[in-house]
Amino acid sequence: MRSYRLVKPYIIEKKVTIIVGLFSLFVVDILQLFIPRIIKWAVDDLTIRNVGGSKLVHYALYIVIVALVIGVFRFLWRRCLIGTSRRVEEGIRNLLFSHIQSLSAGYFDKTKTGDLMAHATNDIQHVRMAVGMGMVALTDALVLGMAAIGFMLYINITLTVLALLPMLIIALLARVITRRMHHLYREVQASFADLTETVRERFAGIRVVKAYNRQGEEANRLAEISKDYAGKNLRLVRVTGILFPGMMFLSNLSVVIVLYLGGGLAIDLTITPGDFVAFISYLGLLTWPMMAMGWVINLIQRGRASLDRINKILETRPQILSPENPRPLTNVNGELVFDNVNFRYDTNLPSVLSSVSFSLKTGQMLGVVGPTGCGKTTLCHLVPRLLDVTSGRLLLDGVDVCKASLEVLRSNVAVVPQDAFLFSGSIRENLIFGKEDASDEQVMLACRAAHLNDTIMGFSEGLDTLIGERGATLSGGQRQRLALARALLISTPILILDDPLSQVDVETAAIILGNVRKLSVGRTTIMVSHRISHVKYADLIVVLENGEMADAGTHEELIGRRGFYSRTYYWQEIEEGRGEVPISGIGGQVSAKN
Repeated sequence: MRSYRLVKPYIIEKKVTIIVGLFSLFVVDILQLFIPRIIKWAVDDLTIRNVGGSKLVHYALYIVIVALVIGVFRFLWRRCLIGTSRRVEEGIRNLLFSHIQSLSAGYFDKTKTGDLMAHATNDIQHVRMAVGMGMVALTDALVLGMAAIGFMLYINITLTVLALLPMLIIALLARVITRRMHHLYREVQASFADLTETVRERFAGIRVVKAYNRQGEEANRLAEISKDYAGKNLRLVRVTGILFPGMMFLSNLSVVIVLYLGGGLAIDLTITPGDFVAFISYLGLLTWPMMAMGWVINLIQRGRASLDRINKILETRPQILSPENPRPLTNVNGELVFDNVNFRYDTNLPSVLSSVSFSLKTGQMLGVVGPTGCGKTTLCHLVPRLLDVTSGRLLLDGVDVCKASLEVLRSNVAVVPQDAFLFSGSIRENLIFGKEDASDEQVMLACRAAHLNDTIMGFSEGLDTLIGERGATLSGGQRQRLALARALLISTPILILDDPLSQVDVETAAIILGNVRKLSVGRTTIMVSHRISHVKYADLIVVLENGEMADAGTHEELIGRRGFYSRTYYWQEIEEGRGEVPISGIGGQVSAKN
């Protein structure tokens, strides 16, 4: 029952509604028990008392009235109980989504998106069924089943005991199968998650699949996973397939016993013909509770397996949290200090950053360059605490960021990631993502700074143009400029630009960077780039190699040292066709011209 603690708050919230629903269901079950009694009276009147047809009209009218009342109360229980299950579904889905958003970025490096999607859809649906229809089936099984047995005992005790003997075998059969069902349900749910992730990933990368002409291979891959999912479902069906037919067989065996023994009792007038017909009717009513017990077991096992999977996520704690008593961080100026910062993703892995130390005053720009994989993006992620330093300190206005409130810290940092992610809405919705109250004038100002206004005006719908999933209708450069405009719009004290213009041509990038420098006056800016021309105007340039600070200084200072920075700068000058460039390693005596 530990798994079902997750459902408890919603049951308490809707307790009045549930009570009304259960009362209505109870009324429906009791009224259903009266119909066999009415049939008994009618049969006895026909066979024993030889009552005329006019009396039968009254009995028919009674049944119609009972049926109408049953219809009203059946509507009430469905509205209350099934409605409550929908509220549980909504609450758990919202809780799961909120919790997943609170988890640290590292969690998503190890967890498949398809697995999370399966939790938010299939698993929660099974929980809803366990709460809603499980509650209904359990109530029916208890109320209708016990009441039906009571009426049967009233008619004839011996016949009732004999008729119920096969039902005891049903209970034993259900107990044996239940444990196996739970294990198989968990396997099915895990396989469904794999299937969901495969489909999601292939559709997300459909352009790559088509470009490499891999449609056939990917279809075969999906067919294999689908076969595995179908196989696990078939193993489950083999188990559940024993339960329900077995219950039907045993229920019908009870009917055989009643027909043979009860028929003899009716012939001997030990019971009246009406009692015999009513007994069979009660036995028919008892078949559903017995079936319901099997269904309840089915639903509960599915719900339990799904709740176990959901609870596993909810019990995962974020690695990065706000401290219990955060240091105040008000009127942020943007002064940053990296004090012997080290970072590694795992204790078994080598350091990504080692002994990184530098400081930035308010309004200064930091340029970060270095070969691929040297830790540039990791350095950017440390500032808003998307990652936490392994050792050392990172100070913002003299406050260790690990001791500040996460919400306050991140509200003062704007980030343009290396991979410009866009949502599948309109251009406007993506631009105001961080500032929903932004005016059109503010939006267009940010767009002009990112050299995006002409692009937007070229669309017939302007800012309301839909851009498709992940901005599929835009070019790579347009996506990057839109992401840059989104960051510029919120005007935070710290601006982090992680290679934001790698897909923009050199001339346009130069114009944009000029605009960014104007808008960033007074803002502390970190600019990561592979192009030296993007960082050459920075107040401080840090060169990272193998996670260590290989060099640091201004553009002029680094050019004179003939290290990685100067070599990269000269070769990029050659590529871009600008001037005479000395060849590294010849002491500058030999030169090359484009």
